[in-house]
Amino acid sequence: MKPKVSDQPRGCNRAAFLQRNSDPGVLGQGMMLSAGNGVPSFTPRVVLELASDTKEEAITWLLSRIRDTQYNGGTELLVEQLGPGADAQEKENPNMFLVGATWQRLLSGAEDLGLFKEFNDGSMRAFTCANKYNFKDFKGDGDSFLSTAECQYIIKHELDTLRAKDETHVPGLSRVKLYPGKSVIRRLLSKGILIQVFPLHEKEELKRLSFAWYKKVKLSFQPLEDIRHYYGEGQALYFGFLEYFTFALVPMALIGVPYYLFDWEDYDKYVIFASFNLVWCTVILELWKRCSSSLAYRWGTLSRKKAFEEPRPGFHGVLGFNPVTGRQEPLYPNAKRQLRVYLVSLPFVLLCLYLSLYVMMIYFLMEGWALSVHDAEPTFWTGILCFIPSVLYAVVIEIMNLIYRYAAEFLTEWENHRLESSYQNHLVLKVLVFNFFNCFASLFYIAFVMQDMVLLRQSLATLLITSQILNQLMEAFLPYWLQRRRNKKMVRKIHKGKTLEDQELPLANQVRLEADMSTYLGTFDDYLELFLLFGYVSLFSCVYPLAAVLVVLNNITEVYSDAFKMCRVFKRPFSDPAANIGVWQLAFEAMSVIAVVTNCSLIGMSPQVKAYFPDSDMQLILWTVAIEHGLLAFKFILTFLIPDVPKHIQINLSRLEFESREALKKKKILEASEVTKAAQ
Repeated sequence: MKPKVSDQPRGCNRAAFLQRNSDPGVLGQGMMLSAGNGVPSFTPRVVLELASDTKEEAITWLLSRIRDTQYNGGTELLVEQLGPGADAQEKENPNMFLVGATWQRLLSGAEDLGLFKEFNDGSMRAFTCANKYNFKDFKGDGDSFLSTAECQYIIKHELDTLRAKDETHVPGLSRVKLYPGKSVIRRLLSKGILIQVFPLHEKEELKRLSFAWYKKVKLSFQPLEDIRHYYGEGQALYFGFLEYFTFALVPMALIGVPYYLFDWEDYDKYVIFASFNLVWCTVILELWKRCSSSLAYRWGTLSRKKAFEEPRPGFHGVLGFNPVTGRQEPLYPNAKRQLRVYLVSLPFVLLCLYLSLYVMMIYFLMEGWALSVHDAEPTFWTGILCFIPSVLYAVVIEIMNLIYRYAAEFLTEWENHRLESSYQNHLVLKVLVFNFFNCFASLFYIAFVMQDMVLLRQSLATLLITSQILNQLMEAFLPYWLQRRRNKKMVRKIHKGKTLEDQELPLANQVRLEADMSTYLGTFDDYLELFLLFGYVSLFSCVYPLAAVLVVLNNITEVYSDAFKMCRVFKRPFSDPAANIGVWQLAFEAMSVIAVVTNCSLIGMSPQVKAYFPDSDMQLILWTVAIEHGLLAFKFILTFLIPDVPKHIQINLSRLEFESREALKKKKILEASEVTKAAQ
């Protein structure tokens, strides 16, 4: 029976398609992967770890589906069971499998995904197998054309799109229900059958990246191209933003140092610093958009079409029909989800904000007590006592943020969002609202209710320094210590063997070592930390000019600690072909709007400005509000005046779109002429 056109593999697979399927024995022979010495006969790129008690029937079925041809609904990938490691023990999980692919299959996957690569003319175009020799770096069979991150991303995509055919459940596991079109990998992950899927590190490439990135301390730019090549665009964009934010803080730090040294007690002079703040926080975000667009264009993600989102692994509901995909999938009423959001999640967030406010009031009581003790008997120790409430409050803030984060994740999971993007947006909103209130409420209260600039400066300095110390302890020293403990057992094994002491680990040992590493949970916490630091600088740094200096120092150490964690502590994450920093851009812009209001209010409260309105507070308020509205209008005008995408990139994108339309026209004309000839 002739297969339907829609069932035939695209691009690179099409040439060998009929030949493969004309001989039923080819599949069985072609997938004999073991080289007979425990080393796979292909380059392993991804690891699948199944539960140790998984039924043999289920494992055999899964591996056959992975190995099966695309024509038969498989992924046409290479997979082989991982052999035992050196000095193997009984408690090692035997159900670990290495997954790879032929270069022909990877190139086909790159075409299916629409990966953009550099063309011979310097433009970025979607890769096609038909034009593969017209791409700049394609040589020979293309075995070095794709980066390791791209290869692993392609394999992950193929695994995610492996779908059930007519099975009602996983063979040997009747409790794991399936239906036509259901993602097999997502179902196995949600049921705990598949423990983890992770990409393998490339030892030599990782060594080179580590040396260029963090092992050699030097004042230079980060190797963003190497980071992107190894970890993907999403990770490279985060480190690019961290680097950009650090350099953008330098002018603020340079202005802040003389303010700190010469105007320590002269708060009238902070008006100029606050005015600079207003312009700075707007300009740097607009310029970052241009920088981000340039990076995304160079990496081929700017004009890449967004992939169709599949339901999250944890999404559940009543089985129904999706009119978009034409497949069966769980359906969950949106009204029911909204009820959960507004009747449960929203009241919970408000309750947490109330508790945060209550803790803040306890802090002010402690602060008042400490000040009264110091005023009654001013000594060195009572002076130290004045800082204790702020330090304790900063520690409590970090603990509350951590506890709330787990609660927010649980609630967002319970809301049962269908798409991962929707889940992330709701989680980010919950966490940002609470963290903003928890970290900045006391500062707003001191600034605008108590109007105590001395206490505001002290509280800001204490909160900023304490939070930075805690973050460095949690993000750098603690992960390093935990990873050293995890590695001790493997190191003892190696030394016991006496043959591997000065050699690299065998593949089996390396895979099991990486499997025990911590899982990298994404850039959420990293962006959140930068968001809060941006808030400390943009909102109140005019009363504590050294804030920018402290954040610059923190960011420098953050680069090295994050680089160390990525290379030594965490499993390698899958590539995320991002074109920008996503919802965090909106979060930073919202903070910059709040910064305009805050700095205008601080300027209006300064004695220097109040002197111009000695008889009318209302007139002062009206002028402050009018200036604040004018600055907000200027901010939004500036947003429109500075294009998000540089002009030369806009021209290149327009040229590419024009050429695509012209090619489509020619194709239609050729098809019409062929139909006319056939009719004659």
